[in-house]
Formats: sequence, structure tokens, C-alpha cells
Amino acid sequence: MMLRARTLLLVLCLALTAAGCGLAAPGGGDDQPKVTILGPWTGSQETHFKAVLDTLGTPYTYQGTAATREVLLAAVQAGNPPDIAILPGVGDLVEYAAEGRLRPLGKDAGAKYGRPWQPEAEGIEADLWVPLKADLKSIVWYRKDRPPPSHPAPLTSWCIGMGDDGASGWPGSDWIEDLILQTAGPVLYERWATGDLNWTDAPVINAWSLWAGLLAQDPDAARRALLSDHRGVPGDHRGVPGGRGLLFDGGCDLEHQGSFARSFYGDRSGRAAFTDSAPLLPSGLRIKGREVSADFAALFGNSARARDLLTRLTSRPAQEEWGRRAGVFSPSSDVPARSGTVEKQIRSRLTDHHVPLCLDASDVMPAAVRDAFYEAVLLTIAHPDAPVRDRLDDVQRVQNAERAQNAEHVRNARPDHTGRLTGVCSRPQ
Repeated sequence: MMLRARTLLLVLCLALTAAGCGLAAPGGGDDQPKVTILGPWTGSQETHFKAVLDTLGTPYTYQGTAATREVLLAAVQAGNPPDIAILPGVGDLVEYAAEGRLRPLGKDAGAKYGRPWQPEAEGIEADLWVPLKADLKSIVWYRKDRPPPSHPAPLTSWCIGMGDDGASGWPGSDWIEDLILQTAGPVLYERWATGDLNWTDAPVINAWSLWAGLLAQDPDAARRALLSDHRGVPGDHRGVPGGRGLLFDGGCDLEHQGSFARSFYGDRSGRAAFTDSAPLLPSGLRIKGREVSADFAALFGNSARARDLLTRLTSRPAQEEWGRRAGVFSPSSDVPARSGTVEKQIRSRLTDHHVPLCLDASDVMPAAVRDAFYEAVLLTIAHPDAPVRDRLDDVQRVQNAERAQNAEHVRNARPDHTGRLTGVCSRPQ
């Protein structure tokens, strides 16, 4: 199963490359080899990121694609990985680390980050990746002129879109993850995210059933979510003026989406506000933790220039410049909040030490398990009345097979490495 999935990913990657996912040049003009960077940002997000890179003075080439994981896999298999790869999560990086493909960043690279931005791992060095950008999840966006209710909202209130260039279904996984976090708490959430709690255990079944029950309120509306892009009007996420996202163009009032969603709202972003998601979720819940996500960078080559570029990209000046240009948030507590009410509210939650922060579970899972998760999400939306246990049985089988295959692979390739994350939530202080 894993071999077939990786083969399909390779085919997809080659198709994407043929369609024009080539490396974009600029970033300096000397005769030395340019640092090659693969990342997830395209359109206006790519423009802002490259503008920050241009301030660092190192010649580079940047390839932006929504299919970062697939493109990286093809490059690694072809023996030509980029110097720096930036992925939306560490699940894939754990696998590459277990195979010995990552290069150390230096002992101090992650010193300024605590959990969850530096998740704990078993049998893997602590300096193989670093977070570049953080996002707050466990929130709901609404229009300022339409304040949300103080109780769970019906399906007709929600803006839901499953479409994505690289991994359709992940917006639904955020619902499941948030429900598990708020119903079961961060300890059980962490066990589930790292594979120590089965998909068929009660906390997962309970959360999944709550979400399926919400979808079952209007099966036709749920299925329409399968045809909607999570970014709203096609083209707005590529920097085309006029896009307003699902919240302003979707005929709905609430959007369960991360802090990055403001970039989809275009010229109406100033009319959007957010609140904590827990009270609005099915059954109405109290906040037990906050789900967050991060984009992580790793070195696949020994280039000193690449290591230096990555060090400066994580510095306070570069992080502040990126925030000023693109409105992104740094995982470093050394980088102050920008001006603006919404920005300060997001930053305060990202740095609140009294509420546990937990990394997006699908981002820390092995690729095969993550793909099975997304597939189960899509099937549940298409058939919300079907037994959720059947969906979870399927994901559990994939996880069992993945665990057995990875254990065998690691024993043969690097017996001293287990390649496993163990801690993806912070502890309240």
C-alpha cells in the first residue's frame, strides 16, 4: 500500500513538474551556486517570501508548490534534493531523518523554541529542523457585523470547502482534530497524533461521530463542500484581486479555519474577526487546548551557505520583515506582535502559556496515515449517515501496516534510529 502511494505521488510530481513547477530564479547574481529552496508558498505568498529572502543577500532559487511533499519525494528519489525544504509539518521530515537524509542545523538552531514548535522525538537528533512560520487554529472567523452565537452553530451557518491543490480533505481533518482536542484533552490528543491511541478508541470515535452528526443535518450541503475550494473564489489565493474567500462569497457566517485565512479575504479582511472555536463546535465545549500548525525547514545538503541562509531566515529581523510584508506569525517568542487588534489577539494565543498548544495532528503523522485520514474525511462528508467505525477501521489498518513496515525499514537501514515523534503539545505553565 505504501509503495503504491509513493508511486502515485511520484507520478503526480512528474506531472506537476511538466506543467511548469520549475525553479524561480532571482535572489542574487554572483557566480557561486545558488541555494535551492523548495517551499509551499505560491502567488502573493511566494512574492512576500522571496522579498524577505532578497534582503538576506544570498543567491537562491525558490520553487513554490502546493504539492511540496510530492515534489520533494521525487527529488530525493532522483538523488537531487533541494538544499532547503520547507514542509507544512514534521511527519515527512521524521521519515527522512530516520533514513539519515537530513543534515544538522547546529546545536543552537532550535534553542529559542519550546514545545510544540520543537516537538519531542525518539531516536532522532534535536537539530534537524526548525519552524519558520506559525498559524493558530482552533478558531472560527466571522464577519464583524454578524457576531457568532454563544452556542453550537448548525451546519447551515458554516463555510466549508474541502478542495485544495495538494491535499483535498485537510480542512475537514482540522475539524476532527479540534474536536478530539476539546473533548478528550491534550494528553489523549497527543497520544492519538503520535500513534499511541488507536483510531478505533472511544475518544476518536466520539469526536468523529460529533462531526458526522453535524454533517448529517443537511447531507446535500455537506456534499457541496466537496466541490468547494477552501480558499473560496478560484484565483484569489493566487494573488488575483477581488477574492474574498468563503466567508464573504460563500453565503455563510462562520468559518473554522486557521489564522492564514485572512489572506483569502482580500480587500474585506479588515471586516473579519475571530473567536475561539470550542463553544461553537458540536455539543458546545470548553477550551482544553489550542491547535496550531507550523511550516518547518530542513537541510538536505551540506552547503554552508544554505545553513547560513536558514539561520538568518529565522532571525528576529527577518521574521519581523516577513510579518510586516505578509502578515505571518513567527513561532519565536522573541518576535513581538504587530499592530492591529486581530494580530495581537492571534499572537496572544500563540504565546499563552496557560493553555496547551498542540501541533496539527495530520501534519505529524506518517504520509500514508495522513492520506488515509483525508480520505476518511471525504468519505464521511459524502456519506455522513454511514457508520463512522468503518472509516476508522480503515485508517487503523493503514496505521498498523505503516508502523510495521517502517519498523522493518528502520531496523535494516539504521538500527539506532526509531524515527518517532512523542511530544507535540506544550505543557501549561
